[in-house]
Amino acid sequence: MTRMMTLTLVAALALPGAAQAFRADNFLEVNPIPGGDFEVVSRPGSGAQDFWCAAGDYARSQLGVAANRRIYIAEGRSPSLTRPGYTAVQFTLTPPEEALDRTSRPITLDIEDVGDSLRAASASQYCYDRFEERLFP
Repeated sequence: MTRMMTLTLVAALALPGAAQAFRADNFLEVNPIPGGDFEVVSRPGSGAQDFWCAAGDYARSQLGVAANRRIYIAEGRSPSLTRPGYTAVQFTLTPPEEALDRTSRPITLDIEDVGDSLRAASASQYCYDRFEERLFP
């Protein structure tokens, strides 16, 4: 029985997608996508702050970006590129064309508008907003 469990574990770890996935502080899955961008895969009940938390956590801890570096939405909630059957939000560190003129728009916490951005430290801060919910569900 122990040998079968060991073989199953080894097989699961050998899957191509398993090695690339990153679990953010809020347990959302973050996966790199071609071109250097990344996507945060949705879970039931995930809201804008959850996506920004995961994006900030990934950018800071995995990509090593500075706290004041901006993270931009490259694609709002849409079908995931890395997890078929799921939805995701794609993020980039390169400002998309839509990000050039944001002065006339109100500031909102959103995950739909391409070009919306937060600094990496601000995005990561959303991980702490719901910390107690994770400890005491």
